Amino acid sequence: MIEARFHDQLADIDATEWNALAADPNPFTTHALLAGMEATGCIQPHWGWQPHHLTLHENGRLVAAAPLYLKTNSHGEFTFDWSWADAWERAGGRYYPKLLCGVPYSPVAGPRLLACGDPRLQRALVQAMRNEAERLQLSSVHVPFLTDMEAAAFDDDWLARSDVQFQWRNRGWATFTEFLAALNHKKRKNLMHDRTGVAASGLRIEWRAGADLPAQDWREVHALYLHTFQQNGNRATLTPEFFAYLGTLGDTAQLALARDGHGIAAMALFLVGGTVLYGRYWGCRVEVPGLHFELCYYQGINYAVTHGLQRFEPGAQGEHKLARGFLPTRTHSRHLILHTGFRSAVRAALRQEAAAVDRYAEECMARSPYAQEPPP
Repeated sequence: MIEARFHDQLADIDATEWNALAADPNPFTTHALLAGMEATGCIQPHWGWQPHHLTLHENGRLVAAAPLYLKTNSHGEFTFDWSWADAWERAGGRYYPKLLCGVPYSPVAGPRLLACGDPRLQRALVQAMRNEAERLQLSSVHVPFLTDMEAAAFDDDWLARSDVQFQWRNRGWATFTEFLAALNHKKRKNLMHDRTGVAASGLRIEWRAGADLPAQDWREVHALYLHTFQQNGNRATLTPEFFAYLGTLGDTAQLALARDGHGIAAMALFLVGGTVLYGRYWGCRVEVPGLHFELCYYQGINYAVTHGLQRFEPGAQGEHKLARGFLPTRTHSRHLILHTGFRSAVRAALRQEAAAVDRYAEECMARSPYAQEPPP
C-alpha cells in the first residue's frame, strides 16, 4: 500500500532519504539547494510560492518524492502559461492557485519524479499529484523541464509541450583552442573579437569556486545580481543569505568574475552537477563590449573543457548563443488541465505551437556555427 503525504517545508523530510531517490546528479533537486531556498527566504507566499512537497511511503518507508509547490502566479517557473490563465479567468474560472512540480527560478531540465528511476513509482507520483489537485479543486498541474525518461509516466490527459534552449556539448575537446578550431571561420573571428575587446578593457578575469569566495565577495556578487535584475525590470527574489549559503555547498557553485580597482565589476554564477555545468545568473556595474559573452559563455566553455564536462547549459532562451557554439536542444513539459473542455482547447493550441517550435529548431540548426556537424 502506497501512502501519499504532503509537506509545507522540505526540512521536514530527511535529506539523506530525499537525495537517495534521485537517479541523476542534477544539483537543482538536491535537498540542500531546495531546502536552502526555503531557509534563506527565497520561497515566499507573497511571491507566489508555497511548498507542498510530495512524498510516497510504502510500508512506512520513503520510496518516492517530488518537489511540489502551490503557485498563486506564474512568475519564476518558466511555464509560460499566462495566456491560459487569462483565457480561463476571462471565462469566469479561477486559474490560481495551481500545482507546480519543478524547481523555483530555474529553467533547467532534470528529474522531477524522484523514484530511483522506478516506472511504477513515477506513475504513482503523477497520480498523487492529480489526486491532490482534484481534492483541492485546482485548475491545473504543471511539470516543466522533465527528463525524457520520465515522460512515459504521464497518460494522454497530460498535455505535452516542447521548447528550445541553446546548449553546448563537448565533442571531445580538451582545450578552448580545440573548441575554437571547430567553429567556422566567421564565427571564430567574431568570438575572438569579443574576447579581444574584454582583454583590452583592463578588467581582470578569474574563475573562482564558491566555497573559496570570502563573505565580502559574496555580498558584492549578490549586489550585482540585484542591480542587474532591477535594471531590467525583473523581480530579484534570491536573497543575500542564499548567495552566501551557496558558498557552503562545496564545489556546487562556481563563478566567473571580472575585477577592477573598485572590486567585482561583473559576475556570472554557475552550478555544477555530474558532468554538466549550468549557467544561472549574471550581474554587472560596468559597460564593456563582449563582457557578458566572456563571463557567461566563454569562461563556462573553458571550464567545461578543462574539467572534462560533457554539457554546458547557459540558461533559457537567447538565440545569440547559437553563434557562440550553443546548439538548439529541446526541452519538455507536461500539463494537466482538470476541466476537460478547457483541456481540449489548450491541446489544440499546443498542436499549432508545436509545429512552430519544430520549424524554429530546424532553422536554428541550419545556422550551426560549426564547420562540420557530427554524424547523427
